[in-house]
Amino acid sequence: MDISMPVIDSILSKFKADKKWLLQAIEQLTEEDICWSPTNESNSIANLISHIRGTAHARIEIILYEIPDTRDRAKEFESGLTLSKEQALLKATEAFDIIIAYLEYLKTCPEILLSQPFLDKPPLTFSAVNNQTTALNLMIQMVREINYHVGQINYIAKMRKGPLVWKYD
Repeated sequence: MDISMPVIDSILSKFKADKKWLLQAIEQLTEEDICWSPTNESNSIANLISHIRGTAHARIEIILYEIPDTRDRAKEFESGLTLSKEQALLKATEAFDIIIAYLEYLKTCPEILLSQPFLDKPPLTFSAVNNQTTALNLMIQMVREINYHVGQINYIAKMRKGPLVWKYD
């Protein structure tokens, strides 16, 4: 029994849900909320959104689509990083659209789930995966990491706003 399509569909639905909840949270925030950090050592929502966008760039665009590396990972975590609400929405949307497009591509050729797309690439840095990882393992790792950061963002948003309003459709 080939489980490729159900696995891809499951991962895809997770990213679509995370995108929905993240965008709804951002919509309820001000620029001040987006740039606020709970402590001097904590990340702001701006940091976390920048990091999610950077991760999508580093793990999909650079490696799989061979788009030139423009990521500045250190800047993603700079204290005092600012993003407007529009910038936060754009970066979050771009990140999820990159991931979702790659998953849609995997649906057209699920046989590459077990391929190792990083074997002939420079060593991966700042990653829980290595160059021997498979496309499937990469997506599982990204589900874990992105969901973790979306949870952090929602927690910070609730610290700022109290209960958030969610639209279930």
